[in-house]
Amino acid sequence: MEELQDKYVRFDWAIKRLLRQKANFDVLEGFLTVFLGEKVTILEILESGSNQLSAEDKFNRVDIKARNSKDEIIIIEIQNTRELYYLERILYGVAKAITEHISLGETYYKVKKIYSISVLYFDIGKGNDYLYYGQNHFVGVHTGDHLQVNVKERDAIVSRMPAEIFPEYVLIRVNEFDKVAVTPLEEWMKYLKDGTIRPDTTAPGLSEAREKLKYFSMPPKERMAYDEHLSAVMIQNDVLDSAKLEGKIEGRAEGRAEGRDEERFSIARNMKQLGIPVDVIVKSTGLTSGEIETL
Repeated sequence: MEELQDKYVRFDWAIKRLLRQKANFDVLEGFLTVFLGEKVTILEILESGSNQLSAEDKFNRVDIKARNSKDEIIIIEIQNTRELYYLERILYGVAKAITEHISLGETYYKVKKIYSISVLYFDIGKGNDYLYYGQNHFVGVHTGDHLQVNVKERDAIVSRMPAEIFPEYVLIRVNEFDKVAVTPLEEWMKYLKDGTIRPDTTAPGLSEAREKLKYFSMPPKERMAYDEHLSAVMIQNDVLDSAKLEGKIEGRAEGRAEGRDEERFSIARNMKQLGIPVDVIVKSTGLTSGEIETL
């Protein structure tokens, strides 16, 4: 019975089907509070035109877009498999969100701060950490100080840091997490990686997730759809892994073939320099007389 109680749905499925409901915002708010390092309150879930662009994307990628109590936009995206131009795509997604939420003719003051949070289940590159933050900073080339921009606001001159305006990016490398879950952040990483949540957790959002994301609490039809989703993810990962393995095998075979060809050309070149007749070189190396003439 304990096993049944401890099985929770994956976060990508929760975002797709469960966390868009206002009653479940507390799970999402806890996640954001932990990963952004400040208390987050969600006012509403916004329409996200980038979600499920194709039938393949329905299980490869899922996203959600929310507006917080500070009127900022937060994009959460889960990517199950590798995408070649992933960084370019999240940049495009942020730019699109900025333009979507400022009306034609409005002042630039209306531009909203965007947070882009990516939960990645593939190897995006080299790095020793499982969590990376990125922001725009203007740093003095010679002094190393951070530029504060003076702006006029409500008849007063105020200083504003670029980071207050420019987007902020969070990359969560789930597969790189291999620690014992002690802190709230580590507990969330543990859940994202293998779906387990400690019974005594006090991490923001996770205690709520234990109640709201139980696999066996879902109706049978919903469980069936969830199981099909997991199967689709695993099948795609198997296809990609097989393609990668086949590519490596073909690459090694081609490399060996190229090596043998180069060896034959090298032998033929040496024999030609020694003045050995072409017909003898042809028999010795298997090259054609035309190939030997070009050496």
